[in-house]
Amino acid sequence: MSRDSRVVVVTGASSGIGRETARAAAGRGDHVAVVGRNPDRTRSVAADIRGEAYVADFDRLDEVRMLAAKLLDRYDRIDVLVNNAGGLVSERALTVDGHERTLQSNVLAPFLLTQLLRPRLEATAALPEVVPGTVRVLATASMANQWGRIVPGDLEWAERPYRRGWPVYGAAKLAVVMWIRELAERLAGAGVDAYSVHPGAVATSFGSSSRLVRLGNAVLGGHWGRSALSGAEPLIAFSSTFPVDAPSGTYFSRFRADGRVAAQASDAELRRELFELLARLTG
Repeated sequence: MSRDSRVVVVTGASSGIGRETARAAAGRGDHVAVVGRNPDRTRSVAADIRGEAYVADFDRLDEVRMLAAKLLDRYDRIDVLVNNAGGLVSERALTVDGHERTLQSNVLAPFLLTQLLRPRLEATAALPEVVPGTVRVLATASMANQWGRIVPGDLEWAERPYRRGWPVYGAAKLAVVMWIRELAERLAGAGVDAYSVHPGAVATSFGSSSRLVRLGNAVLGGHWGRSALSGAEPLIAFSSTFPVDAPSGTYFSRFRADGRVAAQASDAELRRELFELLARLTG
């Protein structure tokens, strides 16, 4: 890896749109840190694209901290962090950290990783050879944010009906949109931009524990949704040096800026409260 090579970190990169994003980044000459939970798949993807494998289970915040430490020790620069790990859990369960699993994998873990890598991202943006506006934090969101509702006193869904995880997933993706907007404000002037992105309905292993998703796959013969490569297209573009013609903090529905979001996403005070709450929950 050349000292001048762009470094792109992609989480959830052992399959689906994360794998396609990692493969495309490597294909354009970037050095890719391939982050995944499954050791065999993660190492296979890294070997295939000549990247480097990092195994971490986002159900464990200690592994997120160890991941950040390894990345900081390995890379003098980090140009792009693609927070793509996460998913839908049909039955409420807690992680070893005591947090609801959907909240932790979709929100708490990527929030923690971003905060730990943030100084390195800011330092990269200050390098004289770096093109302004090309150091970025990306997070995979979802149109499901529109039915999400943030209740600061019950982020863990201990007091609300779980309903096979769908309202929980919607709230988690709304939290992603809100966290990225608040992060963008806090990064103002640092040279690091932040965006959340809905990839579209993608035919991957997403929601494999959901009976509704399994039924849809059975009825449609597994042909519902766009391919993983098609779904990855926005992440591929935004993780490159491709100019983003939208303010930092924007939520994209595919390539369309200012996609539809729940009303709470516009509540600046709630966004600040959520950000501080996430900081406390992640220590």
